[in-house]
Amino acid sequence: MSHTLGDPAPTPGARQAQKLRTRQALLDAALRLLAEQSLSSLGLREVTRAVGVAPTAFYRHFRDIADLGVALVEEALGSLHTTLVATLAATGEGDGEERIAAAVELIVAYVRAYPAHARFIAREQHGGVRRVREAIGAQLALFAREVAAQFAKEPEAVGWSEDDLLMLARMYVDHMVMTASALLETDDAAPVTDTARRQLRLVSLGRRHWLDAPPPADR
Repeated sequence: MSHTLGDPAPTPGARQAQKLRTRQALLDAALRLLAEQSLSSLGLREVTRAVGVAPTAFYRHFRDIADLGVALVEEALGSLHTTLVATLAATGEGDGEERIAAAVELIVAYVRAYPAHARFIAREQHGGVRRVREAIGAQLALFAREVAAQFAKEPEAVGWSEDDLLMLARMYVDHMVMTASALLETDDAAPVTDTARRQLRLVSLGRRHWLDAPPPADR
């Protein structure tokens, strides 16, 4: 941006703020465009045209469309880590009705508040851009490790191996993604949330009796 003689030049802080605004505008524009297409079909010029900047400006923020997609993954899932673990910690131990209800409500609230982000994750989890698939997988794996760490603190975890706790946690995380995807495809959330709660009750029953039977021979 030019300035006349005698006008103060933009400060480094102002330039950085403008750069962050442009970066966010690119992310927001891409997310809007992805409502109707997959990331693999999204063009760089589409995104910059939607923001009103030159294509060269894109490269000040992202290396390519895949890099932008990874940033969208972080935006979509990064803030959920604290919320998910806090929800588990605040709803007691085990898999009681309070925890089940809170877990399902967390998913419902997320999809309602951020439907475009939820749809992006649901579509690109198995999409055609490898780096984005890997970024989603890494985030979900981190979720599972965090949930497993919370489970490990509870009395119900006595006798469980780390691998089994991680397996249980991954079931919760996979269930979260599956429920979010189902919510995106319906205008009536009630049947989806009812099924989600029943599924978690079934997981809860399995958890209580997991140690009753001897482990398979190959364990």
